[in-house]
Amino acid sequence: MSLDLSISVLVVDDYKTMIRIIKNLLKQIGFTDVDDASDGTAALAKLQEKSYGLVISDWNMEPMTGYELLQKVRGDENLKHIPFIMVTAEAKSENVVAAKEAGVSNYIVKPFNAQTLKGKIETVFQPA
Repeated sequence: MSLDLSISVLVVDDYKTMIRIIKNLLKQIGFTDVDDASDGTAALAKLQEKSYGLVISDWNMEPMTGYELLQKVRGDENLKHIPFIMVTAEAKSENVVAAKEAGVSNYIVKPFNAQTLKGKIETVFQPA
């Protein structure tokens, strides 16, 4: 299965270094249209302005967490179809369960490399 590398990807993290790392990994995979937002509120504004094919968001952010962002995206008729990958530093099963219940497409635990990220993205885009 080949990934559509032309889709727009939105990376959401309040930690600039992490944004840079994820953007670099996405470039290694071959994505060219990658935007970023430093928190959930900024991410929502961008999602309403532009059509994104994928959101990769950190779980732990202030003031709006990745989980709250996910809930808002899934609750919005215009956005709820967008694949959403949650990035988390700790693989707490209750977080994973909560994210799945909220409609997360996939999740990834830090630290990770381009291969892992690519695998997670491919899983999201596999036909059900």
